[in-house]
Amino acid sequence: MPTSIKSSGKKIVIFASGNGSNAENIIRYFKERGTARVVAVFSNKRSAKVLKRAHDLDVQALHFDRKALYDSDEVLNLLKDMQPDLIVLAGFLWIFPERIIQHFPHKVVNIHPALLPKYGGKGMFGMHVHKTILEQKEVETGISIHYVNEKYDEGEVIFQATTAIDPRDTVEDIANKIHELEYNHFPRVIEELLYSSENE
Repeated sequence: MPTSIKSSGKKIVIFASGNGSNAENIIRYFKERGTARVVAVFSNKRSAKVLKRAHDLDVQALHFDRKALYDSDEVLNLLKDMQPDLIVLAGFLWIFPERIIQHFPHKVVNIHPALLPKYGGKGMFGMHVHKTILEQKEVETGISIHYVNEKYDEGEVIFQATTAIDPRDTVEDIANKIHELEYNHFPRVIEELLYSSENE
């Protein structure tokens, strides 16, 4: 990112369902860089740790249910008010509504803990992915950052990074390697997307 970019009004909204370590990493990255800011974190789980992480970092934390996301425009209207430059799914486990995607074309991205198109689709998340990859005796795995469409993990891939799998690796070892890739690459790719010609 050019060093001339000191501060920015560019806004990010994060959707997450669980622990939120990726969300926290993204929030901290942009607080330090000043090239954008996370204005809100949305979660479909009231008990999700990501909401506390966001609150502790002075980021608006919002919970919603299925009705608010799928059967009404409640979440969509909140997003319209916020006008994010990018919507980031960081461990968000529900399929994203098509009408939100249509309202924010090419502005909704997701991270997947495998090298798509392999090991994607419904039910393929977190440790389920790593366990399957280990069972299939793959020699490498990685992360995929992709645009979101109306199907799980089928949007256009933006970026991938790989890591080798040692024959002695456990599921936890693979998870740790994937987390390292996520923490190193996800915020940087988000920053690049915010300043690409498509999102200016």
